[in-house]
Amino acid sequence: MSLDLAINLLGQTLVLMPEHALFWMDARTLLVADTHWGKAATFRAAGFAVPGGTTAEGLNRLDHAIDRTGAGRIIFLGDFLHAREGRVPGTMDALAQWRHTRPALDLILVRGNHDKRAGDPGEELGIVCANPPVSDGPFSFAHFPGGRPGTYVMSGHLHPAIRLSGRGLQRARLPCFWVRADHIVLPAFGDFTGKADVKPDAGDRLFAIGGGAVVEIEQKVVRKPRGPLRR
Repeated sequence: MSLDLAINLLGQTLVLMPEHALFWMDARTLLVADTHWGKAATFRAAGFAVPGGTTAEGLNRLDHAIDRTGAGRIIFLGDFLHAREGRVPGTMDALAQWRHTRPALDLILVRGNHDKRAGDPGEELGIVCANPPVSDGPFSFAHFPGGRPGTYVMSGHLHPAIRLSGRGLQRARLPCFWVRADHIVLPAFGDFTGKADVKPDAGDRLFAIGGGAVVEIEQKVVRKPRGPLRR
């Protein structure tokens, strides 16, 4: 069973999902960042032996998120396709077949840096493509993180992750949602994308994904050492 975690921002309910997606409940909108479809195919085209099946696994996870939320719209926060070399028939056919099963779903792509090199998806996918920022209600949608006056930004690009440690030398590096004062960074949706450790500031909130659940990670406050006691 998937364990979501709901937060409130600007009077709106946002559901952080272990499928590496965010559901804006009030607008029935699913937000997904950095799918990087075709990345594995790009590496194989360059002669690297990497596993296949990542597109099918990602689409299955996306279907699960749609079915659980009843979303009527998906906004992709950039880097939909990884590169032109990844636009192989196997990847593009899988995306087209998936789209055929979801004809009523509204799809919007807010272009990212990889989209400029890979090009927009084909017309058969029925995706409306736009340059950032794209605004709706109290939010703006972009690929690159950063705040904008008068709005709260949802973005991707960083593939944020957090390192956790426990007793018995236990270590884990988990993807996370990084919630900041004026913007939120979503975890990468793609299975073959890599991660970057976040460096949160005071007041930031981190929500790690692991074991089919989203859990808020309490930040340790580093206190400056006191000076010598005066007598």
